[in-house]
Amino acid sequence: MYDVVLLSLSDGAGCGGACACGGGAPRAQVMACADVLKAEGATVSTPTACSDQEIDAVIARLDGPARPDGLTWPASDGPRLIVATAADGQVRAVVRRMVRRYAPPPSRRPADLAAGRTVPDLPPIGILPLNRPAEFGTPGTPEEVAKAVLGGAVQRLDLLRNDGGSVTLQGALLGGQERWAARVEVDDSVLASPGEQIVACAIANDDGYAVVDGLPMATGADPTDGQVNVAVAVPVVTRSRLGRQRVRVEVRRASGRAVAVTPLSEIDFIDDGVGGTLGRKRSWWTERGAWGVYRS
Repeated sequence: MYDVVLLSLSDGAGCGGACACGGGAPRAQVMACADVLKAEGATVSTPTACSDQEIDAVIARLDGPARPDGLTWPASDGPRLIVATAADGQVRAVVRRMVRRYAPPPSRRPADLAAGRTVPDLPPIGILPLNRPAEFGTPGTPEEVAKAVLGGAVQRLDLLRNDGGSVTLQGALLGGQERWAARVEVDDSVLASPGEQIVACAIANDDGYAVVDGLPMATGADPTDGQVNVAVAVPVVTRSRLGRQRVRVEVRRASGRAVAVTPLSEIDFIDDGVGGTLGRKRSWWTERGAWGVYRS
């Protein structure tokens, strides 16, 4: 039967850096999932990671055999990984560390790496939600998660990498509080120029930013189509027949392989539930089918 690693992240993990580990007993959902796995004959370990380094130690268990080129590559038949998620961004934290471990340097790109990709197929992940809704269309109960992982049905999903060294699984929202200015480009299309004011910019890999504060934004985003969907909301001033000024919000949309945002000043953003500030050019690009989830 299978070797299953059921990883819990401590409170605060998933923010991209070290965290303080509070310890304590595993949560009830983790134990329930482990019980089902064991009853089906699986060997189960239940580590808790409190830092990037501890996440790395768990991911290392998914490594494949040594390669002639010296690259670290995931095993095709290694242990099956489940991530217990208590906060937004925790699955992202694990995938980010996977990319860091398995992405080869550009100068050592191997011949067996798929065209249009900078990372190999990352090991699939079972997602166990802890007192929160299920994500990515995956099962929601410990029993269903355990059976999906043992059943081995995997759906490959697109991954967004960025030149800041991180990844995006679902989407990022830039701005949204005050108006700001930036150049926003999707492949060869310019959605906004520095002379314009922007209300918000959605960079989407799924439907999480289809609507923002009642405004239709990145509609139609699909995490399996190899495209990043981008929407920019720009206020436009018009005049009525009587000369009165009116302001409406124009939403410009485009999809493509990559998006680049060059802000004129610092702007706040939230990326897969993790907040930050962007003060210089940032690019996101699509890695089609780079990661996967276990589904029923």
